[in-house]
Amino acid sequence: MTKGTLLMIGNYLNSPRHNQNVWHSLAQHLSDNGWAVITSSSRESQILRLMDMVLSILRHRAAIDVGQIDVFSGRAFFFAEVTAWLLSFIKKPVILTLHGGKLPQLAQSHPKRVQKLLQRARVVVTPSPFIQQSLAGLHSDIRFIPNPVELNNFVFRKRETFQPRLIWVRVFHQVYNPRLAVEVVNALKNEYPTIRLTMIGPDEGDGSQDATLTYIRDMGLSDFVQIIPGLPYSEIPKYLDQEDIFLNTSNFDSAPRCLIEAMACGLCVISTNVGGIPWMVKDQVDGLLVPPNDYNVMTEAIRTVLEHAELAQQLSVNGRRKAEIYNWPAILSLWEKLLREVISEPRNNHR
Repeated sequence: MTKGTLLMIGNYLNSPRHNQNVWHSLAQHLSDNGWAVITSSSRESQILRLMDMVLSILRHRAAIDVGQIDVFSGRAFFFAEVTAWLLSFIKKPVILTLHGGKLPQLAQSHPKRVQKLLQRARVVVTPSPFIQQSLAGLHSDIRFIPNPVELNNFVFRKRETFQPRLIWVRVFHQVYNPRLAVEVVNALKNEYPTIRLTMIGPDEGDGSQDATLTYIRDMGLSDFVQIIPGLPYSEIPKYLDQEDIFLNTSNFDSAPRCLIEAMACGLCVISTNVGGIPWMVKDQVDGLLVPPNDYNVMTEAIRTVLEHAELAQQLSVNGRRKAEIYNWPAILSLWEKLLREVISEPRNNHR
């Protein structure tokens, strides 16, 4: 007998072109723990994806106990609006999970639209205290549930010294500014001839990967930078373990799990201080934070790690301690408690 039937709506693309994200893992963990989980959608086409989401609601409407919707900005926000309305119309409780780093900007420019969506939810949660605080004026109760990591898969390696071995793990999209990581390598290659950068992530198709490859070719960096697209998520820990410094170059962000995964492996995290990242990484304590799109400051942060071994070791150890807070069992129990709460509430209390 299942604990309940959960329809999870969001981006469940599962081809090698796409990273596995926390919602994929949440669906699997809940399923393994006795929940009947339906996910939608894995369609590549955005139009077909929205149609599949709507059809999933209609097809499973008799079985659904609760619908959980991942909310991002852009076109995905419209998907959330449509599916939340439909679930509310058929009187199913809705949990909204706010992810997108640009949601606070959307809320500033279209507050009524964002508030209307939030009001359809029985519960609103987010893995980002930044989003929680930014949208507090539009909803009185936005709950915080962190993005978890499978800590057993990310083994801590104590590093006595730190080498100029850098790794970047995101999607090739302008939001994540991949070229900045390569500009840093270009600035340091004469000073540190053994510097290497591994970039792992699928091509989102906005031209960012092509622009990065062009820059690598034009600057003669082919011997310094390796790009690995379409890597299975299970392989990420192995690549993290081989490197010493994790770079995050994003211009917008909410609560990227990759930072916690890098901390778990003992890498020194150097990240832009945008969005929700300062809530995750404490500057000079468990990582180094720099302004966005500034390769000079990021370059200096890398020098700091390479030239001050004691500080680097402390950042590494503190980062692992931070990561331990995000372990899956604790976070899964929070989700199960939330689902039981929503399901047990009388039906006529749902919006």
